[in-house]
Amino acid sequence: MNVKLVDSLVLLIESLDVEEYALLQDKLQNRMIQKTAGVCGGHACIRHTRIPVWTVISLQQQGADYQEILRNFPMLTLSDLSAVQAYYEKNKLEIDRVIASHQDDAVCGLGVSLEGG
Repeated sequence: MNVKLVDSLVLLIESLDVEEYALLQDKLQNRMIQKTAGVCGGHACIRHTRIPVWTVISLQQQGADYQEILRNFPMLTLSDLSAVQAYYEKNKLEIDRVIASHQDDAVCGLGVSLEGG
């Protein structure tokens, strides 16, 4: 790990004014959710994973809290879950449609149920 680089970045971040800091946070959060053609049907996924945003939101809607999600997906962090929530707030219609389509598939026997078991 490059400690000097990290220390320099911390100093730089601390020198930002409020608006610049907010912009940095927004840009970092936006990079945590990615859409890649050919990966998970092109759905929004959490940074460099194949975990779709809709999966996490669906689990939350079924009653899972952050701790339960982190236990089931140990590669995720609280920052990832915050990014998922922010993405969902900005793209509710998109995510709700994907969840509904997967629920329809499960009812028809074409997909996998979202409920654990």
